[in-house]
Amino acid sequence: MTSLQEPRRSTPLPDHLDTGLLSPVRAGTPVESAVGDGAWLQAMLDAEAALARAQARCGTVPAHAAEAITAAARADLLDMRELALAARETANPVVGLVKALTAVVAERSPEAAEYVHRGSTSQDVLDTGAMLVAARALRLILADLRAVADALAGLAADHRDTVMAGRTLALHAVPTTFGLKAAGWRNLVLDAADRLERVAHGGLPVALGGAAGTLAGYLQYAGEDSGPTAVLDELGAAFAAETGLTTPVLPWHALRTPVADLGAALAHTAGALGKIAADVLVLTRTEVGEVAEPAVAGRGASSAMPHKRNPVLATLIRSAALQVPALATVLFQSLPAEDERSAGMWHAEWQPLRECLRLTGGAAHTAVELTQGLTVHPERMRANLEATGGQLVSERVSAVLAPRLGRTAARELMARASALAARTGRPLADVLAELPQLAGVLSRDEAAALLDPLGYTGLAGPLVDRALAGPAYPHSAVP
Repeated sequence: MTSLQEPRRSTPLPDHLDTGLLSPVRAGTPVESAVGDGAWLQAMLDAEAALARAQARCGTVPAHAAEAITAAARADLLDMRELALAARETANPVVGLVKALTAVVAERSPEAAEYVHRGSTSQDVLDTGAMLVAARALRLILADLRAVADALAGLAADHRDTVMAGRTLALHAVPTTFGLKAAGWRNLVLDAADRLERVAHGGLPVALGGAAGTLAGYLQYAGEDSGPTAVLDELGAAFAAETGLTTPVLPWHALRTPVADLGAALAHTAGALGKIAADVLVLTRTEVGEVAEPAVAGRGASSAMPHKRNPVLATLIRSAALQVPALATVLFQSLPAEDERSAGMWHAEWQPLRECLRLTGGAAHTAVELTQGLTVHPERMRANLEATGGQLVSERVSAVLAPRLGRTAARELMARASALAARTGRPLADVLAELPQLAGVLSRDEAAALLDPLGYTGLAGPLVDRALAGPAYPHSAVP
C-alpha cells in the first residue's frame, strides 16, 4: 500500500530533468524543444559536421571523412547526462562531446575519426551551436509574432471607434478607443519582429577562431599548400554556407556583440508582449470587465475559490516579460570579457541565453491564443465612461471656455467644478449649469454635448487607419 508520504507516480522522471514545472509559460510550446538540451547538443553536433563539410569543400578534409562525421553527428547516439557530468571537469560540454563523437565515428570509419574537430576549439563549436539554436528558435518566435500582429490588426479594425476610458497613472484621463489601443499593441509587436529579423538575417555568425582567435590550427591542418586565403575567406564562407549562418569579420570569442544583440532583441520582444498582458490584466479586472481572455474549460480555476476564472494567459506572458530583461542583463555583462577567451563570462551566457529564447518563445506562442481569442466588451467600456459623471471630458470644456474666460480662469473654474462634482457625486454638467460665472457663457445643452465622451476621441480613428495602412511587417526578410 502506498503511504501518503510517498505518492505513486505513473511515469517516474529523473530528478534532474527540467520539465518546465516552474516555467509554465514555455512548458509544452514549440520553442521548448527547440532550445532544450537535446536541441543544443544536436546544434553543436551540427556545427562539428558542418565544419568537416566546409573543410572538405576547401580540400583539407577528405570528402568521405566529412560524410562519416555528418552521419555520426546525431544526438541520440550520445549520452547527454554523461556529457553534462563530464563538463564539470572541463567547464564546457564540447570537450566531452568531441571525445564521444570521435568514438562514434571511429566505430564506423576509423580513418575518418582523426578529422573530427580538426583545428577547432570548444568555443567555435559551442558558439556556432548557440547561433544555430537561436536561428531555429527565432523562426518559431517570428511566426508567432506574425500571428499576433494579424490578430491585433483585426481587433484594431473591428474596434476602430469603440470608445473607452483612457487611463493615465491608473486613473481615468480622457476617452480613447480600443482600436487605438490594439493598434498600439500591434505596433510594438511589429517593432519587436523587426528587431528579431535583423538579428536572424545578419546577426547570427558562425564562430571560427581556433584556440585564441588567430585561426592558427585551421591554417596548420590545411597544410603548406593552402595559403591564408583558403582559411581566411574560403573556409569561413564554406562554414557559413553549411550552417546557414553569416560570416563574421573577425573571430568573436571575446567580442560578444552577437549574443548581446540577440539578448536585446529578445528583451524588447518580451517587453512588447508584456505590455499587451499588462493592459489585459487591468481591463479584465472584475470592477473593469472591459475584456476577457478566451474561455477554456478548466483554465484559470482557483484552488480555493470556485467562482474565479483567472487571466492565465496574460499572467504567463507577463511573467516572461519580467524575467527576460533581467536575464539579458547577464549577456550584456559578458561584453567586457578579458583576454582572448573569458574565464566565467562566456560560460555565464549559456543558460541565460537559453532562458531568454524559451521564455520569449513561450510568451509569443501564448500571445497568439490570447489575441486571437480576446473578447471585448464595448458595453462595459461605455458604462465605465460614465463612472466619473462627465469629468472624463473636462479637458474639452476647459479648452472651450479658455477663449471665453481666459485660460487660467477657465482652468481654475473647471478644477473647482470637478472637485465639487466628485465630492457630491453629481454629474459635472449639473454642477456647471449652476455656476454663476457661466451664466450666458455656457448653456446646459452645450455643456452636456461637450461632456459626451463619444465626441472626444481626437484623432483615434485616423491614427488606427494610418497604422493599419502601413506594411504589415515593415522590414520582413522571412517568407
